[in-house]
Amino acid sequence: MSNKKGSAIALIPILVFLVIYIGTGVYFQYIKNEAQGFYIMPVVVAFLIALTVAIIQKPKVRFDEKLHTMAKGVGDENIIIMILIFLFAGCFGGLAKAAGGSESTAYFLLSIIPPRFIVFGLFLIGCIISMAMGTSVGTISLLTPIAVATAQEGGLNVAMSVAGVIGGAMFGDNLSFISDTTIAATKTQGCEMKDKFKENFLIALPAAIITCILLMLFSKGVDKVSVLDYNIWQALPYFAALIMAICGINVFLVLGTGIILFAIVGIFTVDNFGYAEIFAAMGNGSSGMFETIIVAVLVAAMGALMKENGGFIYLLNLIRRISKGKSGAQLGIGVLTSVMDIATANNTIAIVMAGPIAKEISNEYGVSPKRTASLMDIFSCVWQGIIPYGAQMLVALGLVADAGITLSAFDLFPYMYYTYLLLLCAIVSVFINEK
Repeated sequence: MSNKKGSAIALIPILVFLVIYIGTGVYFQYIKNEAQGFYIMPVVVAFLIALTVAIIQKPKVRFDEKLHTMAKGVGDENIIIMILIFLFAGCFGGLAKAAGGSESTAYFLLSIIPPRFIVFGLFLIGCIISMAMGTSVGTISLLTPIAVATAQEGGLNVAMSVAGVIGGAMFGDNLSFISDTTIAATKTQGCEMKDKFKENFLIALPAAIITCILLMLFSKGVDKVSVLDYNIWQALPYFAALIMAICGINVFLVLGTGIILFAIVGIFTVDNFGYAEIFAAMGNGSSGMFETIIVAVLVAAMGALMKENGGFIYLLNLIRRISKGKSGAQLGIGVLTSVMDIATANNTIAIVMAGPIAKEISNEYGVSPKRTASLMDIFSCVWQGIIPYGAQMLVALGLVADAGITLSAFDLFPYMYYTYLLLLCAIVSVFINEK
C-alpha cells in the first residue's frame, strides 16, 4: 500500500455521501421547513449509495476482488469487537432504563446538591449520569425537563440551565467507557479504553473545573429544589459499573456485571418486572444500536476500498504538505473529525469515518493510538454539542418547547462554557504534546 500513488478520485465516495446527506438535510430543513429535516435522509441509505460509488470505481478490477477487499475491512478484529461492545452497551442501557436506574441516579444526585449551586449541580449531575449511561442524548432527555422545571420554579436563567445540562452530557459522552464514541475511537485506533480515558481526562478535567467555577459565579441559586422519589438500590449498578470501568476492568466484564446487577435490582424494586421484561428491555436496547452497527460495517467496507484505491495515501500526502510536524498532524486529525461531525451531525459516525484515515496519519507522524483516539472523541463531541441540527441540541430544545418556553440554539450559545473550553484545552494540548 505504501508504494501506491495517492488518488483524490478514491475519496469521491465520501464526497458523494456528504453531498447527499447534507444536501437533503438543507433541502428539507430550510427549503421545505421540516422540523428535523437533517434526519429525513437515513444515514444508512446515504452510506449505501456512497459504497455503491466506491464499488463502481476502477471498473477494470473484478467485482469479486472488490468484495474480498471489503470483507477484509469489515472482518478486521477491531470492527468485530466494536460491534460486540455496541450490542452489550445497548443491552446495558435498555435494562438500566427499564429498571429505573436513570431516574433514581438523577434524583439521588439532585437531592445532595445544595440549592444555591443548582445550575452548577445540573452540570455536575449531567457529567456523572452521562459517564454512567454512556449516552449524551439519554442524559439530556432525562435532565432537561428537570432543569427547566427547576429554573421556572426558582426564577433562574433557563438557557444557562439547559446549556449546563448539554455540557455535562457531552463531558460523559466523551469520557464514558460504554459510550459509542469511546468504543469507536479506541477500536479504530487499536488502543485500550483505560489508556484513552487517562489521556482524555487530562484535557477534559481543566475544562470541567473552569466550567464549574463559571457556573457558580454567574448563576444564582434557589431556596429549594423539588426532588421526586428515588430508590438508591436502582442507582448502585451505575456507580458499580463506573468504578469498575475507571479501575480498568475489561469492558465486557463491566457491561456484563452491570446487566446482571440491573436485572437483580429490577426484579426486587420494580413491580411486574420478571424475566420477560428483562429480555425485552435488553432487546430494545440492543436494537437501538443496529443503525450504528450497520453504519460501522458500511464505512469499514467503503474505507477498505478507498484505502486500496489510494485515497488514504492522497490524504497523507496532503497533510504532509500543509502540516508541520507532530502538532500539525494532531490538528489535522482534529480538523478531519470536526468536518465529518459537522457534515453528519453524528459524533459516532464521524469517528468511524475518520478513524482509518486518522490511524494512517498517526502512524506516519508517530502520534500514539491513545492520543489519536482522544483527539477524535474530543473534537467530535465539541461540535456535536454545538451544531444546531445535532440530536443533542434538537432534543434539548424540543423538551424546552414542551414546557411552553421558546428558545433557540443561539440563546444557548453564550452559555456553552464547557464545550468552548474543551475545544480550547484540546488545541493547547496539541502544542504541549508536540514532543
